[in-house]
Amino acid sequence: MYGIEVLVEEHENVRTFTGIVRRACCAILDGAPVDPADFRDMIVFIREYADQHHHGKEEKLLFGEMMDALGPVAVNLVQHGMLVEHELGRLHVMNLEAALDRYEANPNTMDKLDIVAEATGYANLLLRHLEKENQVLFPFAEKNLPSEALARIEQRIRQFEEEAKAAGVQDAHLARLRRLAEKYPA
Repeated sequence: MYGIEVLVEEHENVRTFTGIVRRACCAILDGAPVDPADFRDMIVFIREYADQHHHGKEEKLLFGEMMDALGPVAVNLVQHGMLVEHELGRLHVMNLEAALDRYEANPNTMDKLDIVAEATGYANLLLRHLEKENQVLFPFAEKNLPSEALARIEQRIRQFEEEAKAAGVQDAHLARLRRLAEKYPA
């Protein structure tokens, strides 16, 4: 199914990104200075690509169809699992941004610690989260959603992707991902 394939492909981009985040944090632990511009670029990638672009499709297009068509099991999986983790990721990013702001105003070890902790917390959360979606949520949706719901999801994700492509969303963020990967190679 095209819609699920797009989401899984985006997960691979997010998986690549989490490795970059972890390597940037390891560099700091090894004595490199904090590069606030890189972490701000990471925040942009998280908010605009991972959250608005990717999670936007899940939250606006997939999850509602699942909860409407599949009842309490899907409601529990989505509301008490996936959405909670999306919000926890947003909290990590908000805390990361606050730590960066403080660090830029007055560089200190405590804020450096918070930068590393929040960035790696986000990366670790997302790695576990995308595995749950790839291994549990997406197969559950494909197997159990009625064909009409799958067709609606398919059409809406296709439209979402076309509009984002016309606006240059994917190209801009994948270019950002490549730049960060060059600076923090595997």
